[in-house]
Amino acid sequence: MSEPDGEHLGPYRLLSPLGSGGFGEVHLALDPEGRTVAVKVLHPHVAADASALTRLEREVETMRLVEGPYVAEVLDASMSGERPYLVTRYVQGRPLSVVPVPVTDLRRLAKGLAQALTAIHDAGVVHRDLKPANVMMAEGEPVVIDFGIASALDSLSVTASGAVVGTPGYLAPEVLEGQETGAPADVFSFAATLAYAATGRQPYGTGPLSAIAYRVVHHEPDLEGVPAWLEPLLRECLLRDPAARPTAAQICARLGVDTPSRGRHGVRGLSGTARRPTPSAMGAAGPAGPEPFPGALGPEPGAFLEAGGPSGGLGGVFAGGRRVEPTQGHADLHDLSTREWRPGRPTTDEARARHREKIRRRWVIGSGIFVALLAAAARTPLPEASLLLLASYSLIVVGDAAVALLSRGLFRIRRMVTDLSSVAGVVALWLVLSTLFSPFTLALFAGTALVVGVVFLLNA
Repeated sequence: MSEPDGEHLGPYRLLSPLGSGGFGEVHLALDPEGRTVAVKVLHPHVAADASALTRLEREVETMRLVEGPYVAEVLDASMSGERPYLVTRYVQGRPLSVVPVPVTDLRRLAKGLAQALTAIHDAGVVHRDLKPANVMMAEGEPVVIDFGIASALDSLSVTASGAVVGTPGYLAPEVLEGQETGAPADVFSFAATLAYAATGRQPYGTGPLSAIAYRVVHHEPDLEGVPAWLEPLLRECLLRDPAARPTAAQICARLGVDTPSRGRHGVRGLSGTARRPTPSAMGAAGPAGPEPFPGALGPEPGAFLEAGGPSGGLGGVFAGGRRVEPTQGHADLHDLSTREWRPGRPTTDEARARHREKIRRRWVIGSGIFVALLAAAARTPLPEASLLLLASYSLIVVGDAAVALLSRGLFRIRRMVTDLSSVAGVVALWLVLSTLFSPFTLALFAGTALVVGVVFLLNA
């Protein structure tokens, strides 16, 4: 099911696989404007299930209403064709399941998760698989991924017969017992996730999946080490009776944060073909499908990219906290911007244009200083050579300014100002240097500048 690097799915260019979960394969991709997104291509056995696909299409309509800084929004979707897919915001960071725990800023994490859960529930969506692997830590802020996918695809034809979609230890007792579930189940998972972040331990221990599930239903959680300000709230959220648990909005109030208001960028309906994501929500996401329990356990889905790899760009690929070797195509991604897109942040083409303009500006200024040194050194012994150097530099730079005037580049005005200012600056520097220093001293300066420039180029 892997897509070759550079292939397209709808309007999206698939760059490289990030990982594979129970329901789909996640790709790092570019949207038509060059922004990074995450595209989850559904597995063939999921795409072949008409009822599951219809249910997912209906749920996606609601999932796309969920917006906020602490959720990875669903940006686009196409449930038609041979390869149905979802497009989400790509979040660059690391899952809570692999960051150092206990978390240093636990209050910040708790508030962010509470606001994420409120945004999800206000839209009428139930996550059903909230756990540390589905909480991305991006610059210290939590971002919840994969909301609604588990409940949308929880059908016998998609999962193993009798299986429960989710992760033991973070699933509510009513989910494990096969009862009707809703938002209170997410509150239970929220508390279990925070307990792990606060102590570094799963609140219901480790071991066989059946043993963990038994402890969830019949035992009290282990909250030893949870700060005093948080423990009472977690105990309420982990109550066996769903009706006794607080709501997400009540959790926000208990933590002293405002309930996030529901915002929309307009109706984003499904038409059977992929639609462009709205710019205000575009950027990054790292979705991954939930794992079935206790049926056949596939690869852990929480795939993501670790920033700051050996090359200083994209690092290794992780799946469920386990490092795997980068797949073919990651070596070509080091020049791509994979930072989350936010309003005001340049697109990939704009970033490249800015980089080219920066390099050009450095060359113009650097070469101008060198020419001024040489021309000043030659002013007394070789006045004609001095004037020739100045004239040649001025003609070249003024010509570049004329080209900028006729072009439609993003930085043509800035380019013209830089060029004309450089010419005036070189002439002024030539006059000052030739007046204050002897030709021999200036020649030494010019030689030193030449050596430094060559060394810099070789290092670059």
